[in-house]
Amino acid sequence: MADKIVYEDKAHVGRENQLFNPETGARMVAGCVCLNSTRDRVLLVSSSAKKSKWVLPKGGIELDEPEFHRAAIRETWEEAGVTGVIVGELPVVHDMRPPKKWGTKIDNEEYIRTGVMKTPPRSEFHFFEMVVREEHDVYPECKERTRKWFTFEDAIEELMSHNRPELAKAVEESLLKNKV
Repeated sequence: MADKIVYEDKAHVGRENQLFNPETGARMVAGCVCLNSTRDRVLLVSSSAKKSKWVLPKGGIELDEPEFHRAAIRETWEEAGVTGVIVGELPVVHDMRPPKKWGTKIDNEEYIRTGVMKTPPRSEFHFFEMVVREEHDVYPECKERTRKWFTFEDAIEELMSHNRPELAKAVEESLLKNKV
């Protein structure tokens, strides 16, 4: 995965070039679980919608990004302003929250209990572990987002408190890989 990445000054916006899973219709998303050099802290960024909520840096994979790790690196640069080295790929996780446009609450308890999806996932997340080498002050979304380092446990708690179990799952997978 060691290839030349071009860090652009502006974030990609819009969904017209986004990739969707042809079988489920889920939006394909890539991002990074950003780790410090000792791999005991995780970097979260403030949500663009609600500044008091913290999320992993991630975003839509575009049609011209056949290598998902490149989309993850791009999104991490745009949202968190960090650069580093991809050290691993994490298992795919699904966002089972109901789509925003449905406007109704779907009960996910049976999916959690049985593992059988009655509704398609909203998004399909492809996360990669990145060991951060550099934090930049100026990056595409530096005026919209802030970043903060958390312990694994605090990151998971923060994500769960804001109903983001799919993001907490990615952090848990990274924690399992990085246990000493």
